[in-house]
Amino acid sequence: MSEQENPVFTIEKLYLKDLSVEVPNAPQIFLERESPNVGIQLQTNAQVLGEGAYEVALTVTVTAKIEEKTVFLVEVGQAGIFRILNVPEENMEPLLSIACPNILFPYARELVSDAVTRAGFAPVILQPVNFESLYASRIAQEQEGAPAEASIQ
Repeated sequence: MSEQENPVFTIEKLYLKDLSVEVPNAPQIFLERESPNVGIQLQTNAQVLGEGAYEVALTVTVTAKIEEKTVFLVEVGQAGIFRILNVPEENMEPLLSIACPNILFPYARELVSDAVTRAGFAPVILQPVNFESLYASRIAQEQEGAPAEASIQ
């Protein structure tokens, strides 16, 4: 195999694509003594930018509520541009759905924790995510005809 045919996977750029923090019930919410219920949603999206260049975005949405009252909502869009060449087509979707989000997640986790802290709350520390398992679940859902959460374009 010549050097031109060797697989290439490099990170061209990592960047914050979107950051949103909402505390709709401030300042009264800071007087609440009850601990909020925290929900976390993850979504990945990949798109082709050019020959061998792909943007992968990981969106993390953290919502904290006390009963029906929103305490805070934080949404982080962490993205990266990845150069991927000479990789078999059947390996592209797993690479974009597993490897790239694994690279992006630590940056998103740090941004979520920082944003929640700056909003005046105890930090939310996101637990590690098994993107391989999420990918397998999405493929199983697609095979059953259910809509998928993550999308690859």
